[in-house]
Amino acid sequence: MTDYILRIDCPDEKGLVHKITGVLFFNNLNIERTDEFVDIDNNLFFMRVAFSGDCEPERIEDGLRGILPNSANIDLSTKQVKDVVVLVTKEHHCLSDLLIRNEFKDLPFNILAVVGNHEVLRPLTEKFNIPFHYIPAEGITRIEHEKKIEELVKSYSPDYLILAKFMRILTPEFTEKFSKKVVNIHHSFLPAFIGANPYKQAYQRGVKIIGATAHFVTDDLDEGPIIFQDITRVNHTKNALEMAQAGRDVEKIVLAKALKLVFEDRVFIHGNKTIIFE
Repeated sequence: MTDYILRIDCPDEKGLVHKITGVLFFNNLNIERTDEFVDIDNNLFFMRVAFSGDCEPERIEDGLRGILPNSANIDLSTKQVKDVVVLVTKEHHCLSDLLIRNEFKDLPFNILAVVGNHEVLRPLTEKFNIPFHYIPAEGITRIEHEKKIEELVKSYSPDYLILAKFMRILTPEFTEKFSKKVVNIHHSFLPAFIGANPYKQAYQRGVKIIGATAHFVTDDLDEGPIIFQDITRVNHTKNALEMAQAGRDVEKIVLAKALKLVFEDRVFIHGNKTIIFE
């Protein structure tokens, strides 16, 4: 018996759930869970099905093509651990959390390597017997730096790239090559603070919440499809350093929760937003 995940998005029409589950029933497969959503404004149907059994994936896909709209997107895969490469700079909190989760199999992923534009996190990474690659950015152009990263990443053939506080702005050329495969984490404030030392700005403004956003990376910096967000509350008793610590705590939790959704194939990307079946 093999576990499968089927994901479908297509124009909405009557009877889609019946048709899709009928194909699986006809092939003697056991449906374990279904999730559906209809975007009424755009007349779009989204469905995720977890099922098990012995089947020929091509036969299932052919059967679905025969009953779904011509423009349907069909993704059928077995449940599997995702291979990732992590990009870092100097901050350790997100990488530390991911390394521990990788060590104890808390997430369905396998960290193949860590790449840094500084060597600060090499000792931490190598404690977990994971390769660390140092690719400095000094003295070369951004394009040249990204080219070196791209060549290294492609040698590992990962399913996803994780930016665990990688403090470099990626060019559109780089993100296009890894479209829908790069996940980033960043802090979120209301009001927003940009530039150096955002936590000092937040402290001076007296913010009451500190948040984090995990999202897919696109050409627009920090504006890609959102996967997961959360906040922690603070008050006037917290100084800037304590606020920064609270921010680090929420960032690593948000990143882990977002990655779980992505690695379990629960996320659909439509335009610049996501449909997520939790």
